[in-house]
Amino acid sequence: METQEILKIIRKTESPLRRQLLIVALLTKLLKKMNKPAPVIIGGCALSYYSREVYFTSDIDLAYADREALDKVLRGVGFEKKGRYWVHDELKLAIEAPASSLPGEDSPVEVVELGEDLQCSVIGIEDLVIDRLNAYKHWKSEIDGEMVELLLRRYRDDVDWSYLEKKALLPENDTSSEILELKNKVGL
Repeated sequence: METQEILKIIRKTESPLRRQLLIVALLTKLLKKMNKPAPVIIGGCALSYYSREVYFTSDIDLAYADREALDKVLRGVGFEKKGRYWVHDELKLAIEAPASSLPGEDSPVEVVELGEDLQCSVIGIEDLVIDRLNAYKHWKSEIDGEMVELLLRRYRDDVDWSYLEKKALLPENDTSSEILELKNKVGL
C-alpha cells in the first residue's frame, strides 16, 4: 500500500487512537524503506492503547534516536514543525519525539498489526507501568496511579512481573514498594 492510500485511510478513520496508530505505522513503513528501525510509541498514546482509550491524549510521543531520518519522513507526509511538535493540520495529528530510545536494551515492545503490511511498535506494558508509577510517586499524579492499577488489573496475567520488579528496583525508579502493594491489590 502506498503513502497516499494510507493517508486516505487515516482521513476516513473515525477512531482517534486508530488514526494515531496508522500514522505511526506509515512512518514505520517509510523509515524501514530507508533501512531505519521502527519508532516506538511511548507516553500518553501508549497508555491510550493499553487502556483501550479509557485514557486519551491528542498527541503522539515517540522514542526515536535518528531525528534527521524521522524529521525527513514527517516532512514528507505533510507534517510541519511547530515548536517541539510536528503537526499535520489536515489530519489533526501532532507528534513529538521526546526520547531518543527506550530505557535499556532489554525493553520489550508490542508490535501492533494494523493490516495490509502496516504495523507499529508500542512500549511494553512493564516500562509504561514504571513510567506512570514514577509520575504517580514523584509528581503526585493521581490519574497515573489510577491508570497503573487499571493496567495491572487488566493485564495481570500478561505482565512479566520479574522484569517489572527488576526495573522497579533501579535507583532512578525506586518504586519496588509500590509494585508490591499493587501486586496485592490485583490479587497476586
